[in-house]
This record gives sequence, C-alpha cells and structure tokens, in this order.
Amino acid sequence: MEENVTLLSLDLIVHPGETIKEALEEKNMTQEELAIRTGYSAKHISEVISGKKDISNKFAYSLEIALGIDASVWINLQGIYDKEIIKIEEMNNIKDNEFDILKDLKDIVGFCQKHNIIKNNNSKPLTILNMRKFLNLTDLTKIPDLPLQQVAFRASKKLKVNTYVLYAWKRLCEYLASHEKINKPFNKEKLANKYNDIKNTMFKDANTMVKELKEIFADCGVVFEIVQHFTGAPVNGFIEKQKDKIILCMTIRQSYSDIFWFTLFHEISHLLNEDFHNQFMDYSFVESEIEKRADSFAQNILINEEDYQKFKNNNKYDYQSIVAFANTQKVLPGIVIGRIQRDIDDYTFMTKYKEQYKWVN
Repeated sequence: MEENVTLLSLDLIVHPGETIKEALEEKNMTQEELAIRTGYSAKHISEVISGKKDISNKFAYSLEIALGIDASVWINLQGIYDKEIIKIEEMNNIKDNEFDILKDLKDIVGFCQKHNIIKNNNSKPLTILNMRKFLNLTDLTKIPDLPLQQVAFRASKKLKVNTYVLYAWKRLCEYLASHEKINKPFNKEKLANKYNDIKNTMFKDANTMVKELKEIFADCGVVFEIVQHFTGAPVNGFIEKQKDKIILCMTIRQSYSDIFWFTLFHEISHLLNEDFHNQFMDYSFVESEIEKRADSFAQNILINEEDYQKFKNNNKYDYQSIVAFANTQKVLPGIVIGRIQRDIDDYTFMTKYKEQYKWVN
C-alpha cells in the first residue's frame, strides 16, 4: 500500500525547466540568448525555467534546435513531471474544493511565491501542498472550522470577508513577525509613556516612520509589522499574544493617514487593556464596550477632546485653520480632516488634503 507523499519529498519533484537551466549552464548560454535562438520571449523562458510554465510540444522542438537536445527528451521530461503531479494529487487526497480555495488565495499565493515564502511553480496540486504546509493544515477546506475568534482583528464593515483569505493573511502576519526578534517582555506601562514618541513618527518619511515605530514597540515588548492587505481580508489591524511575544500588525489598506493612525492607537488601547486575552474578532462595526473604549482612547490621544470642541465652536473649517489646529495637537492635518469628516458625515470634505501612504514595490 502506498503512503502519502511527505511534505519534504516535494523538493524531489523536478520541473523540466531545471534541466533547461542546467543545459544553459553547460553551454554558457544566457536565458536572453536562448530567447533569441528559440524565438520565444525572455519572460517565457524565465517562467519555464522557474517552473511557472510547462514545456509545450512546440517549445520542445524549438529547444531541440537551440540546444541540440532532441525534442523527445523535453516532451518525455514534461510527461514524467505531469504524471508525478497526478500521483501526488491522488496520494495526498487533494479535494476539488481545495482548487477553488486556491483561486481565492491567488493573491496571497503570488505574494508568498514572490517573497520565497513558498516555492514558485505552476502546479496547482504542488501549490496546494505548499500552502497546506505554510498554513499548518492538512486540508485547506478545514479553514472555516478554525477558531479565528481567538485573535483580535479590526476590519471594515463595507467589504465582504473571505474566511480563507482572512486566515491566510493572519498566518502571513505571524510568519513575518516570527522573523523579528525582541528581547524584552511586554511592558504596558512603558508603552503608555510612548504616546508622544509614537505620534512624532508620523512626520517622518514612510521608511523612517516604520523603522522608528518598530523600535518603539520592540522596546515595549511588541513585534510591530506593516503587512500588505489583500481583497477578502478587509483588516486594518491585528493583535495576537503568543507565548514569548505580542504581535501588532497593521495594513495601509485604505491608505489615508487618519485611518492608519486611528487604528494604530485603537490597537494600542487593546494592548494596554490586554484585550488580546479575550477571544473575539475586533471588527470596527461591532458594537461593544471594549470597542467603544478603544475608539474613544484613539480619538482622544490623537486630538484632545476639549481642544477639538473649542475648534469646532470657532466654525472655521478652512484649510489654514485646520493646519494651525493640527499643529497644536502635534498631528498631521489629515487626521483633523478625518475627524471632521466623521463628525459631519461627509467623507468628501477636503479629502484631497488628507495624507496617503502607498506601497512601494
């Protein structure tokens, strides 16, 4: 009786693109030169060699001419690889539903392959097995049964949540945070004295801001990460307590500074109150005393409530007045604009003046 293929044996499945790479090395030929000799694009050559594309019969004959290796060799190599993939699919009991889930996860899969978190290949069964390993599951269809409520999220009520993407995003946060080493235990008293230091970073360029935030949180025993967002996981922030550290992850999904900073201090409130011991999903549309407390904390830390009421009473909402008031609160003007937008329920008000953060590839 055959045993299931172990995850370690996946590395023994060799795509024929590897053989092309070896042939190029023996002939001291570049991929660019092979592209010229075969008449295929450099991108096509690269994707075949990296395992993202298979060797078609037509391409096999082009390789015969360019490399002097009979087309039947390439066709046979591709056939052997295809049979191995089918065998793996059968032996590992990959379900049809897992292929549908893989479609849901395509953006996260692409991210993980690009950043070498999982191996890059064109085989869907192998990708499923790689994602199983990354997500610590023997079956992707079991994701909805996992206790996601054991971690705290902050998300938007306007966008639909995809459970599979949400779980994979959470796992990505944990993976990225695992590469950050901190030597101090969580100290909420120290964190409570860092408000001004944290606010001051918002006036730095994006790279410096993130670097300094990571240093501040690390000094308080918290791993801080900015994690890319994905459609289906409309999450602004995430916290989780692990055995030896606390994770605080943020996205810049909606890009605006007021949302980022409000969410950051909202999550800080959860840290200070140790809400991460609770089992709940921290969506921004959930009405609870815990959420109201965190919202109030974030709002008042960014802008003093008494000062804001005096500013409102002056009824001067021109940009110059907003900038002047923002300076007194030591925040960006966009944060004041965001507060006004919520108060007047008009999210078009001076939006062009709100600062935005952008992902840089």
